[in-house]
Amino acid sequence: MLSIQPLSSQDLPSFFLLLTIIGSFLLLGELLTRKFNVSSLVVRKVLHLSMGVVIFFIPSLFTSNAYPLLVSLLFSGIGLLSLRTGFFRSLHGEPGKSGPEEAVVSYGPVLFPLVLFFQLLFLWDSHIWILQTSMLVLGISDALAALVGTAFGSRHIEHMTRSRKTVEGSIAMFVSSLLILSASLFLFRGSFTGGLAGQPIWMLLCLALLLALIATAVEALLSYGLDNLFIPASIAYVLFLIDVNKMVTIEGFLMGGLFALAVALFSIKVKFLNNSGATATFLLGSTIFGIGGLDWTVPLLTFYFLSSILSKLGHKRKAKFDLVFEKGSQRDAGQVYANGGVAWIMMVIYSLTADPNIFFAYLGTLAAVQADTWATEIGTMWPNPKAILVTTFKPVPVGTSGGVSIPGTSASFLGSLLICSSAVLLNVKWIGTVGIVPSLLIIGIAGLFSSLVDSFFGATVQAQYFDPIREKVTERTHSIAPDGSKVLNELIKGYHFVNNDMVNTLCAISGSVVAYFVVRNLVTF
Repeated sequence: MLSIQPLSSQDLPSFFLLLTIIGSFLLLGELLTRKFNVSSLVVRKVLHLSMGVVIFFIPSLFTSNAYPLLVSLLFSGIGLLSLRTGFFRSLHGEPGKSGPEEAVVSYGPVLFPLVLFFQLLFLWDSHIWILQTSMLVLGISDALAALVGTAFGSRHIEHMTRSRKTVEGSIAMFVSSLLILSASLFLFRGSFTGGLAGQPIWMLLCLALLLALIATAVEALLSYGLDNLFIPASIAYVLFLIDVNKMVTIEGFLMGGLFALAVALFSIKVKFLNNSGATATFLLGSTIFGIGGLDWTVPLLTFYFLSSILSKLGHKRKAKFDLVFEKGSQRDAGQVYANGGVAWIMMVIYSLTADPNIFFAYLGTLAAVQADTWATEIGTMWPNPKAILVTTFKPVPVGTSGGVSIPGTSASFLGSLLICSSAVLLNVKWIGTVGIVPSLLIIGIAGLFSSLVDSFFGATVQAQYFDPIREKVTERTHSIAPDGSKVLNELIKGYHFVNNDMVNTLCAISGSVVAYFVVRNLVTF
């Protein structure tokens, strides 16, 4: 429950003490960075760790959340100002003198106090222990991951993210997170009020193990300091949901997380996904499998396995399009977000609102991405296919962004129907309320419409380049010359920032919007 409590004069001394502590750490960091040439990365991570410990004791210092809210906003503003001006070297490094480990701009110093602000708003009254736990993991474990990875990391994790992630850093993240989460769940077990109350110690340790894996996956996957937002958010979301939502059980979440891990490992083995794609799938699956149960799991698996298998079929026939499409059949994290990110968000929204209309939005977004995938795969595999540009209806080569064909469009509608059919076979109660035939039509049309939306954006705003080496239009920004050098392709249409993943995301959004509003206006649950 969102809460902003009034300022208390009793908290004034603690307010000045907190400002003094944080200010002293920041000044000390500047001194070490400027005068003693200590690495800004090391200083920043030590500050990071120290702040996690300080935040853990905030509930002991204050009777209301008013002053901590002010402090978090103040230092988020200072972090943003420093990001723009480079004033605090201990927070962002010195422009032009950052080492390779700091080559990626970090928004962490802005997001760290900002996520604290939101947790203070929502968790202060009844679940302050969740704030303490999640921020302690962020403060200590995330800092240790960076420090260990920088000092001892020798095994780089390939195909993960723009920041250099190492096996050693991830191990440090996992072990420290597991220890902190285990200790916190044991220490605070008297504060549990719902689904966590009365759970045996071994069950809490299993939950700590899964949450440590999730936190490690988030840290490994994200760059730009975004892990400062999503590490505590993911931990807080799971703990809060299990403790307050009677539909979510600790057993169900653990089984869902284990199944998601198995799917991710299997996907790497059969080369459906690379490392980043498998990590993103584990995180997405832990949420949907662990919280939604079979009703939400089966439609997602229907999309995932059918589309992944289809992407592998007809490989030789589709090989001629490899230089046209931006990415191959082995999906990365960006493609997982583009295809499953909206479904992920729908699951989170439903878990907090219990709105049945969201389930149809979920089916709609899965139908959209299935329709788009099937239209592309079957359209390019079909013998002697003929395609037209969706905006001009003029013939174009198969594989052209914005091109549609009769086989591809028919496949998109069929793929959409299969998504809804999976929910029908499960006898989902909301499908019965709407009706089987109306549900099939709604989801089928939502998917078909979204695939056309994808084609429209592909034909108008998606970036298309000219490959000077092979003399053909492509979605790829660079080409590889015969000598192995990378050649920049020339933008001939669209915008650089509108890539295939962005167009797929717009497609996924359109499917969820169509399904949601149609069902909402037709049926009252």
